[in-house]
Amino acid sequence: MEFAIAYPARPDAWQDVVIAEDHGFTHAWFYDSQMIYSDVYVCLALAAEHTRRIKLGTGVAIPSNRIEPVTAHSIATINLLAPGRTILGIGTGFTGRNTMGLPPIPLGRLRSYVQMVRSLLNGEEVIYREGERERAIRFLHPHHGYINLQDRIPIHIAADGPKALELAGEIGDGWLTVLSGPERFREKLEAVKRGAQRAGRSLENFPNTVLTSGCILRDGESATSPRVIERMGPFAIVFLHALWEQSTVAAGLPTPLLKLWERYRDDYVAHMKTPTNKRYLEVHEGHLIYMKPGEEKYVDETLVRTMTLTGRGEEVIARLKALEAAGLRQVAIQVVWPHGREMIEEFSREVIAKY
Repeated sequence: MEFAIAYPARPDAWQDVVIAEDHGFTHAWFYDSQMIYSDVYVCLALAAEHTRRIKLGTGVAIPSNRIEPVTAHSIATINLLAPGRTILGIGTGFTGRNTMGLPPIPLGRLRSYVQMVRSLLNGEEVIYREGERERAIRFLHPHHGYINLQDRIPIHIAADGPKALELAGEIGDGWLTVLSGPERFREKLEAVKRGAQRAGRSLENFPNTVLTSGCILRDGESATSPRVIERMGPFAIVFLHALWEQSTVAAGLPTPLLKLWERYRDDYVAHMKTPTNKRYLEVHEGHLIYMKPGEEKYVDETLVRTMTLTGRGEEVIARLKALEAAGLRQVAIQVVWPHGREMIEEFSREVIAKY
């Protein structure tokens, strides 16, 4: 099992990445969401400059935010600073799109985007289209110290739905997804394998990563103790933000989560001051970094334990062992500013060191 940290991109995050590198973490993923965080490539560059071993990736870049040659040259520049330890994570978009009131991009667009970016990173010439224009493009100075195409940059696909999972297996060099139970993870992995089989690919040594957060309970603490809520609340509440964006997801929820979602929707979101047609601007405020006033009422034990790896150290290890048996290779723990150092050291001491 590999252990990673994840971070809403901010320039001083490199300090936590250095700590993570020294405490057994192998990867650091930075979120790309332009309306609520810092520029992801600036943050990756700072992390690259201050580290030597840890692998660095976008978690995840969104095709609509940048044209293909810009994304390719940005990640290739990071690869110059962190040669051989750079990963490009790409997805259809959650907050990077939702914070502008837009839905995820279609999978067909994701496919073509990944294919062009990969070709450019391979040093190939591609046809770039702008409206009715078609132009051949390629990097003109790949060997002059501006970018690094010599060390291969793997492209990992973020996926959770059936068709996206198969696409990850078909064209991805790795796969990122959200936390679930072992049975659900196994189902998702099978979908990834179907996509790979259809493309005639082998998934041997295929990287996969589950994104979550985690808090190790101390003596006398519960999953709803103040310290735990302060650290896990900003991550756990995002589940309710996501349901608001597409409430049909609620149809398959277990009863406790369904009732929680209904309370959040009817008692909290319905009373927001922002007009309905702009409500996404208020729903996603604080996303993954803090809770809006009143949101803490909806962070109960079921939500915390479902969305995060929270429990005694031995409990967290047992959950990870079950996921590993289902095929999981890496878990990414989002740290919440300004508690990064404590969260990293705690997880390293109670989980990584004893795994």
